[in-house]
Amino acid sequence: MRFGYWLPVFGGWLRNVEDENMAASWEYVSRLAKRSEEIGFDLTLIAELNLNDIKGMQAPSLDAWSTAAALAAVTRTLELMVAVRPTMHHPSLLAKQAANIDHISGGRVSLNVVSSWWAEEARQYGTQFDQHDRRYARTSEWLDVVSGMWSQPHFSFLGDFYHIQNAILEPKPVQKPRPVLYAGGESPAAKDLIARKCDAYLMHGDPPERIAEKITDLRARREFLGLEVMTYGLAGYVVCRKTETETRKEIQRITDVKQNAAGYANYEDWLQNTKLEQRVSVEDYSVSNRGLKAGLVGTPEQIAERLLQFERAGAHLVLLQFSPQLEEMERFAEEVIPLVNGKRPRLARQPDRKAPARHVGVAG
Repeated sequence: MRFGYWLPVFGGWLRNVEDENMAASWEYVSRLAKRSEEIGFDLTLIAELNLNDIKGMQAPSLDAWSTAAALAAVTRTLELMVAVRPTMHHPSLLAKQAANIDHISGGRVSLNVVSSWWAEEARQYGTQFDQHDRRYARTSEWLDVVSGMWSQPHFSFLGDFYHIQNAILEPKPVQKPRPVLYAGGESPAAKDLIARKCDAYLMHGDPPERIAEKITDLRARREFLGLEVMTYGLAGYVVCRKTETETRKEIQRITDVKQNAAGYANYEDWLQNTKLEQRVSVEDYSVSNRGLKAGLVGTPEQIAERLLQFERAGAHLVLLQFSPQLEEMERFAEEVIPLVNGKRPRLARQPDRKAPARHVGVAG
């Protein structure tokens, strides 16, 4: 199991809590990233939105790609998984940009490919907004171009969305055959695309048995296509406390929807433009990415056991959210990670052998 976390580029993850004491600033995220390497985290996900969908559109949010480039220069071991939306970036230019950051970081960049969902953001920024299945058709071509630019000396492409003529990209990325391509989605179009063209599948928070079902589904799709196995990761929000009473009190605090409704209209926009496999509750609204559904709440011992259940279900990576991020990550690293490593049996289930070795089986 690899331990990753969401970089708090939006100033937090709680839609009902206005101030989480984690400013959306370079000072905060750079301090957090450097400290995370020291305490046992492997990876950070840098989300990409030009507007703040959690704290409200008027709130600040950091740009993903300039932040990633800066972090590449001040970190040493942390994998930088940068979210990218095909409607916001021409694939040939993004391939060049990502390859350059891969060199700055010494081979630590990966992509989380997100088919844009926010219609209001697209209107404000004057970018293309496609309906759901058309977004995935665009993303399919986008992935072909990025992969081709990274791998071929001269690359040409003629599709419905992109035309490339004998393009040269040098230097190629440090990582071979390419930086890892992560993606998530629950619609048939999303899962089909991810199985065919990505290296790793990311899931919203869900119980271990539901995660196991999703992994089984994607594995079957890959096997049918005759492709190598994937890496599997999931999101989760952590509430680590010494007692059940303390845990329950914290969950009540963060799920009190009356505290702050600034992000609710943005959340409704997301629901209307995505195709989820299950209905969404008020608790799902309160914490982003269905984080509470993962059940990473309770004592350190309870959380460690839950993580091992996810590992047995086939997950290789957890992408965690905390609030406040730095203090709670310190607690998690001190109280939970040693338990996970200590409880894992000597012959614990490992990812399939052909999975990308740098991205699996190490305790993201």
